[in-house]
Amino acid sequence: MPKMKTRKAAAARFKVTGTGKLKRNRPGRRHKLTKKSSNRKRHLKKAGLVDKGQLKMYSRLLGVG
Repeated sequence: MPKMKTRKAAAARFKVTGTGKLKRNRPGRRHKLTKKSSNRKRHLKKAGLVDKGQLKMYSRLLGVG
């Protein structure tokens, strides 16, 4: 049986934590930043976690257990 290939598009967007969760960046911080408050922009810097409902799908794309 051949090896599983990692989907590189998913690998560029997600990082696996030590406990097996997936870290992701929050959307909305690329452009049109003038109308967003500094408080909102500051919170968009922090990484989020992938929702439990989508975790199985993205883990499979990454080839993670």
